Amino acid sequence: MSHLVWQKSSHSDAEGADACLELAQGERDLRYVRESDDPSLTITTSATKLRGFLLGAKAGEFDHLA
Repeated sequence: MSHLVWQKSSHSDAEGADACLELAQGERDLRYVRESDDPSLTITTSATKLRGFLLGAKAGEFDHLA
């Protein structure tokens, strides 16, 4: 996975944002997610599933887990 180009949120530079998620686009429909402070652990998913998760997170569907 060394060929992947990882992207961080612009909010990562904010104070107190040492650990954040990074995203990368792979071949075909693959998307990769990792935490910046532990890049050895990577989650692989599809663009469709990642989009659904992000929309759910923005809509507050997971707020009860916090």
